[in-house]
Amino acid sequence: MPTEHEIYDEADHLKSQGKLEEAAAKLHEALEQNPSFALAHSALAVIYGRMQKHDEAVKHGQKVCELAPEDPFSFTAMSVTYQRAGKIPEAEDAMARARMMQGG
Repeated sequence: MPTEHEIYDEADHLKSQGKLEEAAAKLHEALEQNPSFALAHSALAVIYGRMQKHDEAVKHGQKVCELAPEDPFSFTAMSVTYQRAGKIPEAEDAMARARMMQGG
């Protein structure tokens, strides 16, 4: 049985081929093994954003922030996800939070 990281690598390969639906399915497979696998949630936020499924993208981006609340990159990525979803006030809040963590 492949590990969550091996499944993630398969999903990443599918994503690079433009097979977004298949990549998303693989990432969900990884999350079945480990629902707290932040890297899979982060990749799903990106993939769903590209697929214009912004509610799903936001949901997975928020999960990353929940799993890694001390990582400024989580909030920077969340800001981008919110921007693409047209949620500008939320995007600004996420970016402000990232900047605060970086001391700026």
